[in-house]
Amino acid sequence: MSTQRLQRFSSRSRFGISGLLSVICLTAMALAGWSLWAQNQSQTAPAQQAPTLETGGPQSDIGPYAIPKKKDEPPPPPPPEKPKKIEGMPDYSIHVDVPVVTVPVTVVTKDGQFISTLQKENFKVFEDGTPQTISNFTVQEAPITAVLLIEFAYIAPAFTYEALNASYSFAQSLKKEDWVAVEYYDMRPHIVVDFTQDKSAIIGAINELRIPGFSETNLFDALYDALDRLDRVEGHKYIILVSSGFDSFSRITLDQTLKKIKVTKDVTIFPVSVGWVLRTYCEAAHCTGRMRGMASMPGYAPELDYLAADNQMQTFARMTGGRFYQPRFQAEYPEIFHDIAGDIRHRYEISYHPTNAKFDGTYRKLKVDVVAPDGGPLKVKDQKGKDVKYLVIAREGYTAKHEVE
Repeated sequence: MSTQRLQRFSSRSRFGISGLLSVICLTAMALAGWSLWAQNQSQTAPAQQAPTLETGGPQSDIGPYAIPKKKDEPPPPPPPEKPKKIEGMPDYSIHVDVPVVTVPVTVVTKDGQFISTLQKENFKVFEDGTPQTISNFTVQEAPITAVLLIEFAYIAPAFTYEALNASYSFAQSLKKEDWVAVEYYDMRPHIVVDFTQDKSAIIGAINELRIPGFSETNLFDALYDALDRLDRVEGHKYIILVSSGFDSFSRITLDQTLKKIKVTKDVTIFPVSVGWVLRTYCEAAHCTGRMRGMASMPGYAPELDYLAADNQMQTFARMTGGRFYQPRFQAEYPEIFHDIAGDIRHRYEISYHPTNAKFDGTYRKLKVDVVAPDGGPLKVKDQKGKDVKYLVIAREGYTAKHEVE
């Protein structure tokens, strides 16, 4: 039984294999014939292009997740040809590069009262002695942007206190649009309060100055630092300098300070000296040594008295179009700060295009005169009809840089 089953399984296997081989051979022959027939058909029939089907899905370079193909950038366009000059046709091309110089001017009586009735015809401007044509003229009552810079050292604390007390009148005169910072200096400058419109913060900053920490007065370093900071503030700015004018051992020299003043735009300095009151006090009390007004100044002179210090601060005012105040009595301080507030709030602004339009970095001297409409001397009268002496305050010059204002 088992032998028959094995024979039977064996015979079936042989038949299955041979049958399978036959099927494979027939299939191969059929495929070969089909390939030959298709090749003949392609040679005889004309080529036809398969139709392109439009699909609604994203193509290769569109859609939110498609990666755009890198397209060939077109070559840059050729530079435009310069138009040819046609003979007989006038050249209408114009190149304009004209600077504008703006000069703030204050005209006050000898009592410090601002004269507000002047017109454009009342002013003459000279640059390096050459008359200029005024192109714009305005009368402004502008908000204040000022730094109250105070010498706070042991050299004259009693008189500095008086100046500080007087500065309250300046703080009280401020309006809500005004910006004021309070800074003092001894060995170095210290910002007590940065620019603020908060009047109480300004008064509080003045209140903090009670006990000086040092006897050194590095005026040049402090003034240079204040000018440098204000150079980054827009608009016209003012420095109200309360000082004896002494400098102990600043790293910055007087010459460097004057150069900085020349190149700094839109800053006017109003120095208030405590030197005269202190000198009068020392002469009566027979002060000796440094309290007699002796102080070394690097780069200027080994010793400097109060008169020279005052002259120095007067130079700061003259160069920037400010006023120098030299009170002889302590009672003058409140009136001085009241005048300063009026001066810096009211001013004329005169603009002109200089005849020398070169940006060559040279320092140009300025002079502003006030004249009558007919060109003669201007006469100002008070309410009683009496002639009043007046003072024209304008900066001494400017540096002709690329940005001229």
